[in-house]
Amino acid sequence: MSTSDQDQDQRQEQEQDQEPDGSPAEIPGAAAEERRLTPRQARRLRVVLSSVGMAATAVVLALRIASRSSVLVVGVYGLALILCGVVIELSRNGRTRLGSWLLGVGLVAAVGADWLLIP
Repeated sequence: MSTSDQDQDQRQEQEQDQEPDGSPAEIPGAAAEERRLTPRQARRLRVVLSSVGMAATAVVLALRIASRSSVLVVGVYGLALILCGVVIELSRNGRTRLGSWLLGVGLVAAVGADWLLIP
C-alpha cells in the first residue's frame, strides 16, 4: 500500500471518529452496530477471504487429482486459484467491491463447472 493510501485511510478514520464540532463522537448502542468497515479493514477482509478460498481450492484440487487425474480438473481449479490471486491484487489496489463480486461469481462458476463438466 502506498503512503498516500495510508494517509487517506488515516484521514477517513479520523473524520469518522470526529463530530462536526471536533469532539470525539459518542456512538449509541443502535448506531454502533451500523458502523461500516473502513477501507483498510475491507481490503484486509477481502485478502483474508481470498487466501482462505485459495487454500480451500488447493485442497480440493489435490483431492480431485488423487481420485481422478484429468486436465479438466486441473484447468477448472487452476483458474479458480488464479482468480483468488487476482482478487487479492484487486483488494490491495483498493478495488474491493469488484474483487468481492469476482470472488463470489468465480468460485460459484468453478463449483458449477466441476459439477457439470467433470464426470
